Amino acid sequence: MAKVVALSTTKRKKLKAQRRKRTTLCAHQHHRWEVIKETEFDSKQGRLVTRYRCQRCGAERVGTE
Repeated sequence: MAKVVALSTTKRKKLKAQRRKRTTLCAHQHHRWEVIKETEFDSKQGRLVTRYRCQRCGAERVGTE
């Protein structure tokens, strides 16, 4: 049988806050964008395009340079 470890109330609150922070930020359009390095050139428009992906939820957006 496994040993049961009690969590203090402060640690439990901190863990809940971390879980909430990850999901609600993207739901309110506060993404953590990172540049996708694989595709840099758009052949249809004929110009350089920077693609971004959110680290948390995986949403993508396109920005032109």
